[in-house]
Amino acid sequence: MPSYREHVLLSSEIKDMAIADAALTIAFAIIFTGGIGGVVKDPVDFLYFIPIAFVAVSLSFILHEYMHKVVAQKFGAMAAFRKWDWGIGITLVTSFFGFLIGLPGATMIYTSRFTQKEEGYVSLAGPLTNFAVFLVVLAVWYLTPANMIGKYVQDMISVTLFISVWLAFFNMLPIYPLDGSKVLRWNKAVYAVTMLVIFFFLYIAIGPANFASFLPSLIIVLIIALFMSMMYRGMAFRF
Repeated sequence: MPSYREHVLLSSEIKDMAIADAALTIAFAIIFTGGIGGVVKDPVDFLYFIPIAFVAVSLSFILHEYMHKVVAQKFGAMAAFRKWDWGIGITLVTSFFGFLIGLPGATMIYTSRFTQKEEGYVSLAGPLTNFAVFLVVLAVWYLTPANMIGKYVQDMISVTLFISVWLAFFNMLPIYPLDGSKVLRWNKAVYAVTMLVIFFFLYIAIGPANFASFLPSLIIVLIIALFMSMMYRGMAFRF
């Protein structure tokens, strides 16, 4: 039977995950409304995107973090999700300007025995889960007759496709402590193939007409993520 301590840790983990999920949901809804200016101008549009973002984030983010935990535990480590209060603030504030630095928390791994390969597997588990979400949702979209999918469901599907691959992209940035830094340290070929798949999926999710115009946003995220990585090295996560 699980100990009292394990019950406390599990309840804390669920609470932290729920808070992080809510923060990402609000942030993405703000972005799809056009930033904080769009929310002020059309709050109804913001409310329209809240349920859509909730479904997309819950599928993409929660499963991503959960698979980190599952794979880490298979290698004998202790793992638990912990929110980061500063990161939640950064997530929400950046969304006001129409882009996202999503740092609401992370699955913390407690072990001293990981090899680089094992660490690479654990780190890669999250982005690969996003790939699975992307492919399943894409298959549902293509296999379901068009007359059975209304506009709201279409928007939910397209947003889920985008968020699933966007979270994979952000987490695979080669910046410590993100997944990408650990995968790159383990195997450069695996890292390169994973990033190629991410950009291909982004091309599908965004569409050919919008992909080129979206590249500047990717560059902005990369620059800010580099800055955040330097901040992280200067101060530990406070969980």
